[in-house]
Amino acid sequence: MTVWTDAAAQDDVPADDVIGVAVAGREVALYRVVGEIFATDNLCTHGLARLCDGFLLDHEIECPMHQGRFDVRTGQPTGAPVTEPVRCYPVKIENGRILLALG
Repeated sequence: MTVWTDAAAQDDVPADDVIGVAVAGREVALYRVVGEIFATDNLCTHGLARLCDGFLLDHEIECPMHQGRFDVRTGQPTGAPVTEPVRCYPVKIENGRILLALG
């Protein structure tokens, strides 16, 4: 059984932007791209930089420290120097709330 944890209001995430939230003791980045919400760990796998401070363009988040990039849909690296994927979380929207499966 999947446990869903409330992360934020859907309206808290601006269009085509990213925010950072704390959810059940984890730092998570929430992205809104073309009206869809995605969630990843908020820490870059290359350096100790918060992805929510990065630049979001389409489905890619650019780390603010070394400009490595990740696909927010899959967590896969899309630009050097990043080589390790960032963890993604399943998302569902219920009653205007963003719920994440953290398990």
